[in-house]
Amino acid sequence: MIRILLAEDEENLGMLLKEYLHAKEFQTDLYPDGKKALSGFKQNTYDLCILDVMMPYMDGFTVAKEIRVINQTVPIIFLTAKTLKEDVIEGFKLGADDYITKPFSMEELLFRIEAILRRTRNDPHSNTAQTIYTIGKYLFDTQKQTLQTGDITHRLTTKESELLHLLCDNANRVLERNYALRTIWDDDNYFNARSMDVYITKLRKYLKDEPEVEIINVHGKGFKLIM
Repeated sequence: MIRILLAEDEENLGMLLKEYLHAKEFQTDLYPDGKKALSGFKQNTYDLCILDVMMPYMDGFTVAKEIRVINQTVPIIFLTAKTLKEDVIEGFKLGADDYITKPFSMEELLFRIEAILRRTRNDPHSNTAQTIYTIGKYLFDTQKQTLQTGDITHRLTTKESELLHLLCDNANRVLERNYALRTIWDDDNYFNARSMDVYITKLRKYLKDEPEVEIINVHGKGFKLIM
């Protein structure tokens, strides 16, 4: 059974979400604040985390930062009443997989959860035999989600790994922006597009010490991994 960490300080909403997810056969642990949520994460193993942004003692962004120190791949969904674009981008910079603005329907949350679990539990490239790629002096392992050179190993988030996998499959060719968005995010809306830009920046940072490798923007089309 899928186990979900749910951090929500609104008692009624938290219980409603927990009961709904239980009804959909997700084992769900509800925490009323960020501090208890982080403690629970350290003590248990979760397949997905749902974090309210505005919580007492420790906000959702801070909890996510701490979670990413412990586990860089567990999917994270933010729940928030905030609608500022800066907050959405901040969430994606922390490695969030999705971001839902209150109020939202239970069906929408379920759709987002199922979409993320499909991506993380069933690699979209599972029919492709190749799982190890050489990128200049780096070795990229799609199954372990690692990018390694010498003694240095970067542990990639699920989104980073999926995006780099697509770039490698299309090495020295244009990876169309909308195709990447629909493949990894299931939707090519504004926020997902900004999220992808954040991950492209992170991948460039990982690869910056390899002069023979570059991820370039192809204006109006997408990105190209040159190697």
